[in-house]
Amino acid sequence: MIPTTHRGSLYTRLFLAHLLVIVAGTATLLAVTLLTAHTLHDRLMIAMLGPELALAADPAMDAMERATNDVFEAAMIQALLISSGAASLVAVVVSLLLSRRIVSPIQRLLDASRRIAMGHYSERVPAVGNDELAALASQFNTMADALESAERRRVALIGDVAHELRTPLATIEGYAEGAIDGVVATNDATWALILDEAGRLRRLVTDLQELSRAEARQLPLHPTLIPPAALVERVRARLAPQFAEKGVTLRQELPTSAPAILVDPDRITQVLINLLGNALQHTPSGGVVTIRVIAEPYAMRFQIQDTGSGIAAEHVPHLFERFYRVDKARARTTGGSGIGLTISKALIEAHGGTIWVESAGLGQGTVVRFMLPAACLTRS
Repeated sequence: MIPTTHRGSLYTRLFLAHLLVIVAGTATLLAVTLLTAHTLHDRLMIAMLGPELALAADPAMDAMERATNDVFEAAMIQALLISSGAASLVAVVVSLLLSRRIVSPIQRLLDASRRIAMGHYSERVPAVGNDELAALASQFNTMADALESAERRRVALIGDVAHELRTPLATIEGYAEGAIDGVVATNDATWALILDEAGRLRRLVTDLQELSRAEARQLPLHPTLIPPAALVERVRARLAPQFAEKGVTLRQELPTSAPAILVDPDRITQVLINLLGNALQHTPSGGVVTIRVIAEPYAMRFQIQDTGSGIAAEHVPHLFERFYRVDKARARTTGGSGIGLTISKALIEAHGGTIWVESAGLGQGTVVRFMLPAACLTRS
């Protein structure tokens, strides 16, 4: 902690500034009083005695007036010195207290910022009052909250990535050692399994790279005017074989007339494929997945609804977190990387939109909606 008596400290400079004001004020008071006191005294005496009596040539009166003036001047100087000293003393004490009151919150901010720089992200400072220092403390706490949250996400991301990488790496390592020791047959099935695990690693790394760029708003967007129906048709054509293979019906409900939207078609297609893929994964054979597009006055709303397994209420707020899985027992081979929804959220927000999930509960299906704002709509 920096001593408040340090020569260059803010506390010292504030106190010296107050002290300079006190000295200047006291010197001005004394100078003005000494320069004007005689003139004011003479004017008051003339006004009280009258011009004739004041100008009368009486030696006794002149001597008395000089004596009176000397006594008055001495008393006035003494009174001024005493009152100036008392006022200066009070002003110095008040200046010390005010300077400390101003500097203390700043000193607390400085100490807290140092502790945060050392990794203590839980550090906060009290924000008392409604002045600028309180506003600064409040903004500091907001910044500290953001840093603490970012640090938690960073630590969680490192742990999650290590966990996700461990399984395919362990599989590859185990089969490689088995092949070297002659325990595992080096046939096409073995190489296919190793290749599949390597592919999972590559996809995970690619997803992580894309997620990092998306959350940093570094993904390039190439907006193009495209009708919503064209986007839906593009996704439908790509996923139709998968839906047919599983026996799930894919329906679409499009408005009869909807304006073209100014978006990056590849990115929105990526979002739709991810959302429809999730819906297909959690909808049993014989179920239905419906994609709707609804044109609203100031937005375009996309909606993917399924008749699948649904989601319990406690899981809904966490669905867009990295590596979050509703079914903790789901194997990595049957589930995705766990960051598809996170990437989708980042892509929608990059377009200025919002995305959210709703579910009435287990067995009640799920609805995912995202809105593209008016900035993405064309004007007729």
